[in-house]
Amino acid sequence: MNLKLLASDLSKIYSKNKKVDAVLLGGSVSRNWDDEYSDIELFIFWKEAPLDEDRLSPIKVTNGSIIEFYPYEEEEWSETYITRGVKLEISNFLTSTVKRIINDVIKNFDIELAKQCLVATVQNGHVLFGNNVINELKKKVTHYPNELSKAMIKHYLDMGNQWNNREALLAREDWLMLHQVIVSVHSNVMGVLFGLNRHYVHHPAFKWQRYSLEAMKITPKDSVKRLSSILLEPPKKSVQILEEIIQELFEIVQREYPQIDLSRFINQSAFLRPKNSNI
Repeated sequence: MNLKLLASDLSKIYSKNKKVDAVLLGGSVSRNWDDEYSDIELFIFWKEAPLDEDRLSPIKVTNGSIIEFYPYEEEEWSETYITRGVKLEISNFLTSTVKRIINDVIKNFDIELAKQCLVATVQNGHVLFGNNVINELKKKVTHYPNELSKAMIKHYLDMGNQWNNREALLAREDWLMLHQVIVSVHSNVMGVLFGLNRHYVHHPAFKWQRYSLEAMKITPKDSVKRLSSILLEPPKKSVQILEEIIQELFEIVQREYPQIDLSRFINQSAFLRPKNSNI
């Protein structure tokens, strides 16, 4: 199944509604990262709030089978359905909302991942309908602000207090909590790298890690191999890899942004929960 062709066919159905401003193809399909498990992510931008019937009509026309149909929440209407054996993820936004969210990220340096993901979709998405509308939005997100980069770095360099317990968790063989800490710190590393490389985060869980890292110019050495191995290695080795990568990150940030004071982050990361010498 040619997913881009199916997405184009579906966009023609959505574009018949006069309330629709534009249709944008996002996700892995728009980036040519799709595989046999990929679905189609369509972003529908509306001139005015869609009614349930506006959202249901394309599903009926394509004989789709609804999986989820959510009401308006967090400035979005969303639904999931299957048609022609393919899963569709539909995100509906008012065009005015998209413009405001872009402004939050570009002008106010808002690092909220949900907002960045929408901005990343606008930047890299494939236009299916509404060229003028989408191209206007794309122009707004062409430049990644320097202040947003610094905000991302400062936020994600804070690895959290639980990282200080890593040796204790290893000694106790408290694997569930240790792996939760490893995943959290691993995610923070990715957040720093997105900021350093001035790439908008395209998924809140840093999905498509390998593709993301391969597209980055500023990374620790062998970042794809080393970061990919963290959850596959024995826990002690995983912690060691993370410690080494974090140290390299500090060096990279110091090189790229010498004006950022890293002392707090370095001291926090190096601190280890002390052993009780009386036991």
